[in-house]
Amino acid sequence: MKVAIGSDHGGINIKAEIKSLMDEMNIQYEDVGCNCADSVDYPDYALPVAEKVVSGEVDRGILICGTGIGMSIAANKIKGIRCALAHDTYSAKATREHNDSNVLAMGERVIGPGLAREIAKVWLETEFEGGRHARRVDKITFLEK
Repeated sequence: MKVAIGSDHGGINIKAEIKSLMDEMNIQYEDVGCNCADSVDYPDYALPVAEKVVSGEVDRGILICGTGIGMSIAANKIKGIRCALAHDTYSAKATREHNDSNVLAMGERVIGPGLAREIAKVWLETEFEGGRHARRVDKITFLEK
């Protein structure tokens, strides 16, 4: 698995935690930025992560900003992206099993680094169940047309 990861200035600390987790899990990743505490615009980082997922350059993406809301809204504007905002492990697992989410969004000002690691780990390890859920994901894809 290969993951694209990005954050704005509000998510750089959790991004570092998630990169460390992926190192421990032997998951390849590409960091698209940002790498500073200066104020930046989250869509500028959501877009390259989403594009890498849609193109197949990476398998999944992770986005972090202050709340995760802006990143998830921006990413979901890209056709083919199913970005889920998760601040608990149950939602992270469910969005992979039921929605086949291909991008995870989290908010650094909402959750701490320990929980962020747990959420990302569950999300990265969980597979899509398919079955009745595939029919629903197909309907989401149809909505994009």
